[in-house]
Amino acid sequence: MNELQRQSMQHAISLAYHNAAHQHGKPFGAVIMKDDDVVATGINEVLASHDPTAHAEMQAIREACRKLGTSDLQGYTLYASGEPCPMCFSAIFWANIREVYYGYSNEDAESFGLSTKYLYDQIAISKEERDVKFVKLDPSISEYRPLDMWKAVNEKGINE
Repeated sequence: MNELQRQSMQHAISLAYHNAAHQHGKPFGAVIMKDDDVVATGINEVLASHDPTAHAEMQAIREACRKLGTSDLQGYTLYASGEPCPMCFSAIFWANIREVYYGYSNEDAESFGLSTKYLYDQIAISKEERDVKFVKLDPSISEYRPLDMWKAVNEKGINE
């Protein structure tokens, strides 16, 4: 671990600690860096906001994207106090962040009731076996064709 990584992880863990101490949410913090500059931070605000998507990583990604005016965070690095859950991993992937460092693993968090290993296990099994039922319905019941519209708009070069 180099000095920048140590300081960035310390920052993420400090955010998590203070978040838990002030009872704003679960003990998670995240920092997004560009080189040696802090671009955005986030804390878990699920309990305070009543928003199940308000994880520290999601909050940091939202803040970074707003600040930078882009959804592409290629070349940025995310530091998370805990191993990102599948939802956060998806946001990290879609934001084009390709380097993530985390402190506490799912195994570390398990005895505190904070592991997301179960969610990763759910994703790994077939849809029919999952605890959440997914049912495909026929989209042709609607007069609207959003996928066709997306294609038409992109062919004109509007959504680049």
